[in-house]
Order: sequence, then C-alpha cells, then structure tokens
Amino acid sequence: MAREQFHTQLAALEQELLRMGALVEEQIARAVQSLSDRDLALAQAVVDGDDQVDALEMDIERHCLTLLALQQPMAGDLRTVSTALKIITDLERMADHASDIAKITAQIAGEPLVKPLVDIPRMSTVAAYMVRSALNAYVARDVEMALLVIRMDDEVDQLYRQIFQDLLTVMRERPDAVFQASHLLFVANNLERIADHATNLGEWVSYMVTGRRKVPTG
Repeated sequence: MAREQFHTQLAALEQELLRMGALVEEQIARAVQSLSDRDLALAQAVVDGDDQVDALEMDIERHCLTLLALQQPMAGDLRTVSTALKIITDLERMADHASDIAKITAQIAGEPLVKPLVDIPRMSTVAAYMVRSALNAYVARDVEMALLVIRMDDEVDQLYRQIFQDLLTVMRERPDAVFQASHLLFVANNLERIADHATNLGEWVSYMVTGRRKVPTG
C-alpha cells in the first residue's frame, strides 16, 4: 500500500513539473513575442507571470521534501525525487531570463528595430523545445531524448554566435544603433542561458535513469 501511495504521489509530482515547464515555455515564447511586436502589455504580463512560476517552484519543492521525509525512497526513486528538485531550480532561472527579456522590450519598444528579428525567434523556439523535451524525457525515463536535448544546445550556441556577429556589424556601421543592438545582444544572451539550463535538465534526467553523473558523448 505504501508503495502504491508513493507512485501515486510521484505521478502527481510529474504533472506539477509538466505544468511548471509548460508555463516556463510559454513565458519564453511570450517574452520574445513581446519584443517582436513591441508589445508593452505582453511584456508586462511576462514580468508579472514570474510570480506564478516562483509559486509553483515552492509548491513542488514542498511536495518533494514531503516525499523524501515520509516515503524515504531509495536508489532510483530517490534520484527521481532529487532530480525534480534540481529541475525546478533550472526552470525558475529560465523564467527569470524570460522576464529579463520582457524588461528589455520595455526599454527599446519606442524605437524601430535596427534589423528584422530572425535568429532570436529561432533561438527561442529551439530553447522552448529543449525544455519540453527534457521534461518529457523525465516523465518517460528516456535517456536518448535527454541526450538529444543536450546536443541541441550546439544549435542554440551557433545561433547566438551568428546574432553576435550580426549585431556587432550593426554597431560598427551605425553608432546610433548601439543602444538597441546591445540590448538585443542581452536578449540573445538570455536565450543562450535558457538553453544552458535546459541542457542541465537533460543531464539530470540522464543521471536519474542511469545513476551516472558523466553524460555519454558521441
């Protein structure tokens, strides 16, 4: 009976994680959308939504600590709960980065864009997909999916390098555009950091399933 109760509570924990992940994914997309559309109301909604992510983090943390205290899981079950604690920390930081992007929107919304936004939305799409895939890997105990998430970080890094070079060129050629271009670089940097946190999720899922901290390469 105790075992059945533990797995019921674990299933509930997984649903809470998926809910938090979906909210973070939405925050990322909405933050970049607010920038593309120069939408101050949407940007403010992203900033305000960060409190909801923080509240979910606290709820899930309490759930995990309750499971650890009352069920005293061992081996794989212990890694499953402890991984959830790691995941929510990374998810909360991703939401912070999304909020930072929204705040940048507020600073440059009154200006026309110095260049069309192409690679920044691509970065956002890939990073959000990494988050969703990592959480699906957690629920499915899927190491291959977790490793795919880790490898996708290279695509985000490549996009970041391209954005950096493009904006550097803009700043060299147009001194009047330095303010906005530097802020767009901050946006790209925040997205790159989001992808790094998503990579952490993949690494934690791999550890949860295999018990090995070193992630396989190749």
